[in-house]
Amino acid sequence: MSKLLIVESPSKAKTLKKYLGKDFEVLASYGHVRDLIPKNGAVDPANHFSMKYEIIDRNSKHVDAIAKAVKTSDAIYLATDPDREGEAISWHIAEILKAKKLLKDKLLKRVEFNEITQSAVKQAIEHPRDISMDLVNAQQARRALDYLVGFNLSPLLWKKIRRGLSAGRVQSPALRLIVERELEIEAFKSQEYWTIHMNALKQQHGFDAKLIQLDGKKIEQFSVTNHDQQAEIVGRLLIASIGKTTVTRVEKKQRSRSPAAPFTTSTLQQVAVRKLGFTTSRTMRIAQQLYEGIDVGSGTVGLITYMRTDSFSLAAEAVMQIREYVKKNFEAEYLPKSPIMYKTKAKNAQEAHEAIRPTDIFRTPASVRAFLTDEQFKLYEMIWKRTLACQMAQAKFDAVSVDLSVGSEANLFRASGQTLIFPGFIAVYMEGLDDEEEEGESKLPYLETGEVLNVEKIFGEQHFTEPPPRYSEASLVKALEEYGIGRPSTYASIISTLQDREYVTLDKKRFVPTDVGRVVNKFLTEHFTRYVDYDFTANLENALDSVAEGERDWVPVMDEFWQDFNQTIQAKANVDRPGNEILDELCPKCGRPLQKQLSRYGSFIGCTGYNATPKCDYTRRIAGEDAPVGNEPILIGKDPETDKDIQLLNGPYGPYLQVGEAEAGSKKKPKRASIPKEIPISSVNLETALRLLSLPRDLGTHPETGKKIVANIGRFGPYVNHDGKFKSIPKTQSVFDITLDEAVGLIAQANNGPAPLADLGPHPGGEGRIEVFSGRYGPYVQHGKVRATLPKSVTPESLSLEEALNLLSEKAAKDNPKKAVPKKTAKKTTKAAKKQSS
Repeated sequence: MSKLLIVESPSKAKTLKKYLGKDFEVLASYGHVRDLIPKNGAVDPANHFSMKYEIIDRNSKHVDAIAKAVKTSDAIYLATDPDREGEAISWHIAEILKAKKLLKDKLLKRVEFNEITQSAVKQAIEHPRDISMDLVNAQQARRALDYLVGFNLSPLLWKKIRRGLSAGRVQSPALRLIVERELEIEAFKSQEYWTIHMNALKQQHGFDAKLIQLDGKKIEQFSVTNHDQQAEIVGRLLIASIGKTTVTRVEKKQRSRSPAAPFTTSTLQQVAVRKLGFTTSRTMRIAQQLYEGIDVGSGTVGLITYMRTDSFSLAAEAVMQIREYVKKNFEAEYLPKSPIMYKTKAKNAQEAHEAIRPTDIFRTPASVRAFLTDEQFKLYEMIWKRTLACQMAQAKFDAVSVDLSVGSEANLFRASGQTLIFPGFIAVYMEGLDDEEEEGESKLPYLETGEVLNVEKIFGEQHFTEPPPRYSEASLVKALEEYGIGRPSTYASIISTLQDREYVTLDKKRFVPTDVGRVVNKFLTEHFTRYVDYDFTANLENALDSVAEGERDWVPVMDEFWQDFNQTIQAKANVDRPGNEILDELCPKCGRPLQKQLSRYGSFIGCTGYNATPKCDYTRRIAGEDAPVGNEPILIGKDPETDKDIQLLNGPYGPYLQVGEAEAGSKKKPKRASIPKEIPISSVNLETALRLLSLPRDLGTHPETGKKIVANIGRFGPYVNHDGKFKSIPKTQSVFDITLDEAVGLIAQANNGPAPLADLGPHPGGEGRIEVFSGRYGPYVQHGKVRATLPKSVTPESLSLEEALNLLSEKAAKDNPKKAVPKKTAKKTTKAAKKQSS
């Protein structure tokens, strides 16, 4: 009996083929096989939201290969990923095969496994099931909703703001989070406050205490608000103390800290961003590699369970194995008396799935280190440690709190400290590194009530309240999860979309909304308030989860959304374009009316005659706003070196800074500096201007060549230059702060070339290798001088040699049609590639 197993990823297919042997043929769909047709009418609300699908062009050859294999197979097993999206892919494959009339008298079943190990795969094959239409319909409803929002709302943004913009069911509330945080920061007014401290001394052991009560009144945050007030209090307490303080209360208690739950997708992304410096998308890419299988010498095996999950639960067998490892490798007190159970707090968690864990806890990071890349090792080690720690005993601390009086018991200082007396899980996983405020431990000397100590000094410390921090990738993922916006598998794509659309930029690893992002958010919150409302978005997710659980039918859920949304779209079709209001003011150059306009650099006032004949190009900044740039200069401040004015101007290539004016009769141009796109015009002040004008920076000489290294900003962003060679400065570093050592490291990378993401092997033609690299616009495949960008749906790990050759051939033909590879030659090369891969 011939059997066919269909999976999504070719790397997973290779692993499974080794497990299943000769009885099975294993093929990959390479992700999604069908999608909605990319035009109006793909979803028909008038016909029960019927959907028109088409096979995705790039995967048509894989669909053909599957169809061909089905003809000679007796049983077909659909083993796509164990989530809603995977369920939908299985259904699409089944629908295509039915349409081709290939399933007559054949067994078609769905199999599901959360880990790629021989035992898990064998068990899944032995217990197949039917495709779950509840899961399929939930995924179809999600796709239809995204389509209806995108195809109806995005054109409105094009019409009202500018072309190329988009709005999304989940993306837009996420943008709102970032913009509202920025508005909070801008509206924030810092307040001064002081804290009063005492350094007390017992013999040679000094410690710090903080004033908590003065004249019998509790000290609050704003009890002391200026220098004179704190000076008066400090002076009064110094006189009252006469150099002594009395211990009035000593409280000792034991405190314990429990281990964190094993990783979900959300927490894995958050911790990988904080601890490892990964992005969310990079975290998921590496996790997928660990899940799909790594050759560890004895064979290829999946190292972790499925990485898209919102459940904290662990399989009973896994818990027992973890406890066995603790028992064998730690003293008895490190193993709790009974297994620790974790209850999922996230909304609508899929409890059927497990948390992310190693497939075998006895496969330690050290034992597989030689088979992993640095990134794979770091992520696996973190997952392994957190999983092990989650079934270990609590950490225990001795905590001490002491009150000390000065003058009388009406004036009290308090000191506290703690000592780790039993590490428990901390022996494995230092969770506290994520929470720096918990790591500040101070040890107090042994103290008793009534004891009199020496006062070393009493002093005040000045503080200022700070605005809430901007979102990082980690904190944004946490907020999305808390609000119930999106699901674990979508967090990375939400963040990528916001950046790709230039709605937000990353500044010091924190999200800052661009002017365009602000305008889009303002338009949506004013006119489509309900659809960027956090509760509405979360409730819609709840409704879709109810569909997945079989509690609701998907069509009524869709209809409930569409009726209101469609009416809102129709009602808002004629709203004014934001920022393009006609003003009651005439142009000083031509007399036509002026209007407020929007550009990528912000808002400005311009003449309505810009597109008229004769053309009028008059523009000016908007009074009271820093951002807009017209063709009238804006004074930023004085250059401290020359005492000349620094002006902000708008040129043909965007805004720039200029020091002084060009002198009559002189060929020497004034010093200028372009403003990079990632710096909002609204943030350009004198400090920013001076930093930009300080470029290029001379970092010093290269230790090997003795030649100068310079840091600067060019057309394609910040870079370092050495001996005529340029290397872009990563977004994680700043052109203003990069050091000589860091620049030398970047130059070394440029000389050696970037490390490939994947090596597909030698070219079948015999010259050079075919490799996949990471580029500015995403991963690309390269052979010689030909580079071809990978489609968004294709990952470097899933790219086959045959696909790479096709991409390179198409790119070569596009770049140089005269030298394109002839079809006959291309076919020979493809045959050679197939032979080589087999």
